[in-house]
Amino acid sequence: MRSGTLVSAETPNDAVSAFIALRPRLLNVAHRVLGSAAGAEDIVQDAWLRWQRTDRAEVLNPPAFLTRTTVRLALNVAQSAHARHETHTPPSASATVDTSADPAALAEQAEKLASALRLLLERLDATERAAYVLRVAFDYPYSRIAGSLRTSEVNARQLVSRAGKRLSGGRRPRPVSAVEHRRLLTAFLTAARSGDLTRLEALLVVEAHRSQGGRSW
Repeated sequence: MRSGTLVSAETPNDAVSAFIALRPRLLNVAHRVLGSAAGAEDIVQDAWLRWQRTDRAEVLNPPAFLTRTTVRLALNVAQSAHARHETHTPPSASATVDTSADPAALAEQAEKLASALRLLLERLDATERAAYVLRVAFDYPYSRIAGSLRTSEVNARQLVSRAGKRLSGGRRPRPVSAVEHRRLLTAFLTAARSGDLTRLEALLVVEAHRSQGGRSW
């Protein structure tokens, strides 16, 4: 057994107690990623099953192990949600979740990204959100944003500027569904990790056009 591991005399009750003590934190992490209390419960249940199957004599740090497991399970659900359902800092392309990071940092990254994207959904309309994400997160030129949104370059600049002010201001947030949040999170992670922005751009632009009744600006 490794130096510094859990003592080999651990009983089943020790494992249960360790998990129960961490359960509120794990639920919070899963909820922040998924935006769904029911989904978070499912993730934590899966984490518990994995904890039962784990050789705990090899686990140096149970809180870190359980946090890492929960974050990865939640991200897997978020990334597959689009296929199943057809499904306060602005995010940037570098705001992706590095699953090789320290578990505490991993959980923090996941929570920050999920919170940032929820803020975009709460504070910005679909057109502002499209312009802002494409410009601020992925550094699209204003000319390309204008072409995608069927507007002028001047208006594209105004959309990004207005979005920034609304994010930093006190605009009353609108309700955001778990499915809507998960869809954006999935598309953002896919774009940031693969470098292929096709799905994210399509999602943002289609929603912007739909919000405007399909007409040009």
